[in-house]
Amino acid sequence: MTEKEAFYVKLVDSLNATTKFPTEYLYKFIVPANGNQEVEVKELFKNKSAKVIATKSKTGKYVSLSIRVKMTSSNEVISYYKKAENIEGIISL
Repeated sequence: MTEKEAFYVKLVDSLNATTKFPTEYLYKFIVPANGNQEVEVKELFKNKSAKVIATKSKTGKYVSLSIRVKMTSSNEVISYYKKAENIEGIISL
């Protein structure tokens, strides 16, 4: 099992132990401001009626994205983290 797979297994266990689904889940991502990554992240959640707050860093090099969205299970939460991994330069918090 890779380190990333182990992280997701641990996250699923933690979510199942502490969260009653369905629930509103908060994702936090940081992306470079000079590319299309902000749009790509928003596209991931376009069919979920997500509430997105985008905040530029002081230097303007990065954008912080806070996304509140209703999730039905821990596996659904993980699926969106895995989709986000494909976006260049993204940092998941």
